[in-house]
Amino acid sequence: MVAIKPRLLRITTVPISLHLLLKGQPQFMAENGFDVLTVSADGKEVTAIKAAGISHKIIHLTRKISPIADILALWNLIRLIRTFKPQIVHTHTPKAGLIGMMASWICNVPIRLHTVAGLPVMEAAGMKKHILLFTEQITCFCAHRIYPNSNGLLSYMNDHFKKHQYKFKVLGMGSTNGIPSAHYTLTPELTEKAQTLKIEKNIQPTDVVFCFIGRLVSNKGLNELISVFDDLSKTMSCKLLLVGMQEPTLDPLSPKTLQLLQENKHIICLGYQDDVRVALAASNVFVFPSYREGFPNVVMQAQSMEVACIVSDINGCNELVTHQESGIIIPVKNKEALRDAMYFLMEHKELCTSYATKARSSILNHYEQSKVWNNLLHEYHTLLSK
Repeated sequence: MVAIKPRLLRITTVPISLHLLLKGQPQFMAENGFDVLTVSADGKEVTAIKAAGISHKIIHLTRKISPIADILALWNLIRLIRTFKPQIVHTHTPKAGLIGMMASWICNVPIRLHTVAGLPVMEAAGMKKHILLFTEQITCFCAHRIYPNSNGLLSYMNDHFKKHQYKFKVLGMGSTNGIPSAHYTLTPELTEKAQTLKIEKNIQPTDVVFCFIGRLVSNKGLNELISVFDDLSKTMSCKLLLVGMQEPTLDPLSPKTLQLLQENKHIICLGYQDDVRVALAASNVFVFPSYREGFPNVVMQAQSMEVACIVSDINGCNELVTHQESGIIIPVKNKEALRDAMYFLMEHKELCTSYATKARSSILNHYEQSKVWNNLLHEYHTLLSK
């Protein structure tokens, strides 16, 4: 008699989260005995998700607060759950967590799990903050287990959602998907591609190359970073690589920042890149002055590629970087501290190598992707056994 595979439904708001932030994880679960179905809104990444051999359904989920679209998504998700009949529903991202956990609760799914990889409520204010706190309370109520992907997030959630504390757990040392360190390794091929990029972008051998990877939005600290870099570039030999796209409707950059992006020839906008390794290989320092995070993959990628990091003192970042040992930690939204840190590493290039070597060692010891995946697989089996 053939054993029936447990059915696992993984839901994110947009497909890029499945394609990048959870890359490889659904396939790993399928290879380890699960019947996996993924769900997200439509997008160009859906083709790649299906090409990887995972069944995928499209349900129109939006990142904005949109009551009519959200009710329709809830109804469609309920219908899908009743058809697929999963033993486990595991959601990621705030809107997918809210709609996915509500639908799973209504359908009485046996195991309802949600991963928190950043909370917009942490930077919200006024009525929006109250709405986001309320929706997170609903998600927590409907879920059986909540997995903050950093200890900093766990602390915040313990403070703000006290009656659900018994549901909260950090798996392993944190991180949602870990890092495939063999992939994020500086190789001769990547070094050659990085040199080609430098020639194309007129980056000189004497330039110190700073790099940022992520959404080019205000809450990633881009206004502060670009302002500080603009000042430094007037007197120092440096370049800034920006990898990512703007989001003018959700979190636009300031008019002054947009003007500097156009005027400063030392700022090089590479746009969205499927493979960020070339930009990292071309860089001396990775700068990530974000206002809030869960457990940032881009910082781990930079560390694995042996690039020194400057990060803000926020959840995840301050767990990945040990100040003045494996990088530099600066206060959030502090332009003076950011300027001092960038200038310091330009003047002490030998420390970049020292910081980067120690950071990669930490990645190998604690955040190797196979360890993170097996932690989650063990959690699934533990919950199923109960």
